[in-house]
Amino acid sequence: MKQYRWATLGCGVIAHELAQAMAERDQMLYAVANRTPEKAAVFAAQYGIPKVYAHLEEVFADPEVDILYISTPHNTHISFLRQALAAGKHVLCEKSITLNSAELEEALALAQEHHVVLAEAMTIYHMPLYRKLQAVIQSGALGKLRLVQMNFGSDKEYDMTNRFFNRSLAGGALLDIGVYALSFVRWFFSSSPTEVLSQVKFAPTGVDESAGILLKNKEEEMATVLLSLHAKQPKRGTISFEKGYVEIFDYPRGEEAVITYNQDGRKEVLSAGSTAQALRYEVEDMERTVSGEGDEMYMSYTRDVMELMTKIRRDWGMRYPEEEI
Repeated sequence: MKQYRWATLGCGVIAHELAQAMAERDQMLYAVANRTPEKAAVFAAQYGIPKVYAHLEEVFADPEVDILYISTPHNTHISFLRQALAAGKHVLCEKSITLNSAELEEALALAQEHHVVLAEAMTIYHMPLYRKLQAVIQSGALGKLRLVQMNFGSDKEYDMTNRFFNRSLAGGALLDIGVYALSFVRWFFSSSPTEVLSQVKFAPTGVDESAGILLKNKEEEMATVLLSLHAKQPKRGTISFEKGYVEIFDYPRGEEAVITYNQDGRKEVLSAGSTAQALRYEVEDMERTVSGEGDEMYMSYTRDVMELMTKIRRDWGMRYPEEEI
C-alpha cells in the first residue's frame, strides 16, 4: 500500500495520539497546521514533523498533503471541510463531524464532487472488539437483538467558560459524548431508529448538560441512552439478545466484552485489540479506504447518527450561533 502523507489541523490531545500512532507504524506526520503557529512549531519539534505552516490555510493548498486529520472544535469543522475537500484532500475528521445534518450533506457532496474520502474518526467503528462481537452476533449464537442500554457520564468542572459548556464552541453532552453512545447503538441496531423521544437538562449557558434518550427502529429493537457532563457514570454498554446479554465497559475504546448466556448463566469473555491502539486502527482503516482496498469508514452510520442528533436538538429547541445565521 502507498505510504500516505498525513497532516493534522489542530495540535491538541487527539493530535498527539495521532502522532504517536504514526510513530508506532514507523511513520511521522508530514505537516501540522494550527491557528497559533507557535503551538504548531512546538508540536512539530516534539514529533519530528518536517512541515509547519505560517498560516493555517496553507495546509489546504499544499500538494504534498494526501490526508488531513481535523481535530478542532465541532463548530469549525464545516469551514475547514469545505476548504480541504475542495482542494482534493481526503479528510478524517474528529467527532462530531459537523454540527448538523445539513452541514454533513454539504460536506459529503463536496467529497463526491472532488473524488475524495470523507470520514468521521469514530473509534467504535474501528476497534477490533466490536468487529469480533459482531461476528458472534452474525453467527446467531445470541439470537435477535432486543434492547441496548447506554451510560456515558462525566463530571466536568462546572465552569461555563470551558468548551464543554460553551455555546460558542458547540458545547454540550450530545455532540461531545452522545455521539459515541448513539454510534454504539447504531453499530448493533439492524437499522437506524425511526422513533425518538428525549428529555434534556440545560446548563446555564443553554447547552445540554444532561439528557435521556429513548430509541426504537422498524425491527422494534429498542435503546436507552443516559448522558451527562455533570454526573459521573460508568462508561457501560449492555446489549440484550434473545439468548443472552453482552456487557462492554470503558467504551468506546473497549477491549473486552462479557457475554452471559440466559439458559445456564455461563459467561464468555471476548478480548480483542488494545485501547492504546485506537488511533492506529482509525488511521489504518482510513488508508485502506483511500487506497480502494476496503470501505471501512461506515459513513452511512455517521449520517444516521447525525440525523438523530439533529432531530433531538430540534426537539429541544437548541441551536448553536452558527445555526441562527
